Amino acid sequence: MKRYFILILPILLYFNIVYANNINVTTDSIQNNKNIPLQQAFQDGERLSYDIKYGIISAGEAVLNANILDAKKDNDSLIVDPFALHKRWHITSIARTNSFFDNIFKVRDKIESVSILDSMFSLRFEKNMREGKYRQHRIHQNYPDLNMSIYTRYSRSQKKYINQRMDIPDKTFDLLSAFYKVRTMDLTPGKTYKINITADGKNYVALVIVHRIETIETIFGDKTECLVLEPALQGESLFKQTGEIFIWLTNDNNKIPVLLQSKVIFGNFKAILNKAENINK
Repeated sequence: MKRYFILILPILLYFNIVYANNINVTTDSIQNNKNIPLQQAFQDGERLSYDIKYGIISAGEAVLNANILDAKKDNDSLIVDPFALHKRWHITSIARTNSFFDNIFKVRDKIESVSILDSMFSLRFEKNMREGKYRQHRIHQNYPDLNMSIYTRYSRSQKKYINQRMDIPDKTFDLLSAFYKVRTMDLTPGKTYKINITADGKNYVALVIVHRIETIETIFGDKTECLVLEPALQGESLFKQTGEIFIWLTNDNNKIPVLLQSKVIFGNFKAILNKAENINK
């Protein structure tokens, strides 16, 4: 159960994507999609809090924050030339197990994304993971104009950081900025959308499958109309052991993620929105 517990956290934290090798659908590029203005989907200071559950048992909590970085007002460590003179989105995700699950498998994860304000294209993506005895620290510093990224990861065997230069495609996102970009899209049930993602030293083509519209109970009311999405990859899996993953977004301009669910062999994990602050609702 330890392995399966952490699978729900990346869903919420950085748009965890399951294996989809034989999806037979017509896809639309995200660049051809009619998008909702970013400030209508989410705004500076938005904070979303989730309860992570395994079945009926509360296992932990996670928080997503979206803030605008202003180079003239802050000296955040994430500001790196040549983008220091521009406003950017700073999206953070923090997840932790509760005291009960700490005794089973302790999780303390933090993920950060910095992206271009108007497009959400990724400038920097950093993961600092502490899951049981596992530790991971990885950073992508992206240079979109040069189609290049400096990928840095800590090698536990060599006990040092290793830098690698790699090519990236045009208009690429990281796993967090992609999640927020999808919230700005005009999504149609029955369609599948493609999006470029760069993470963990690799480039991926991700699919966002929009299955249907469904009404569920949420903090916004007993009958909240939602779009049901399934994220997937073309090609290699990021997490081959995951089961099906579904995400419920409110069917409005905000497209707030109110429920995320992962079905696994021993049951299912859910991330349930329990508090939404500073939203356009």
